[in-house]
Amino acid sequence: MGEVKSSLPLGSGAVVEIQGEELMKHFTTEEWVDFVNLIVTTDQQHAMERHLATGCKRCKETVSLWRKVSKAAAAEASYQPSPDTVRLAKAAFVTSGSAPSKKASPGLLELLFDSFHQPALAGVRSATSGTRQMLYRADPYQIDIHIEPKPGSNRLIATGQLLDLSNPGVIGRDIQVTLSNRRGSTVLVHTNQFGEFSGEIENSGDLELSVPGPGDQPIVISLRNALGNLPGGKA
Repeated sequence: MGEVKSSLPLGSGAVVEIQGEELMKHFTTEEWVDFVNLIVTTDQQHAMERHLATGCKRCKETVSLWRKVSKAAAAEASYQPSPDTVRLAKAAFVTSGSAPSKKASPGLLELLFDSFHQPALAGVRSATSGTRQMLYRADPYQIDIHIEPKPGSNRLIATGQLLDLSNPGVIGRDIQVTLSNRRGSTVLVHTNQFGEFSGEIENSGDLELSVPGPGDQPIVISLRNALGNLPGGKA
């Protein structure tokens, strides 16, 4: 008698009898991956669940393996640091390479970084982002400032973050930040629980930012023509 062949597909998961012997038609690895990722049809899902219920050790091991892979991939996102943590780390990195060998005197303002002072990339004729980033050190704070024009208006948006250098890892919370355009317009904002602040003010060509400093001396950052000749700047 010739060999009896089954017409059932490889992925049927069914048990067939060939020449008196029971043979199981297993699902493929690709099908089990789709099963774990829940992208199979309802009928196929039911068929695969019935197949697992038969006690097929081979397929159970395959499903177990890919479920572990799926769980590991899903958990990877939780390993990403929060934006606030990244921001503090970047600020600390800049300070570690630029801070003076001795502690700065109280009230001394030191510019650690200014995006306008960075050389343009090769082949780039001009920067047109319209945004400026600066990092200052003025005991007891490290102050990160971002300035950009508000679209469709003659106003500037200033955002930033304060880090208390007198207590590493502690952010400046509930600190009053004063924005002034030195033309009679003043905006008062306070830092949130992450030491962040944000405010907008009419662009007069000047910008002044101040925070409380040691004793009764405020820390004042004065910026004339803060955005230069970029869109939103004022000559």
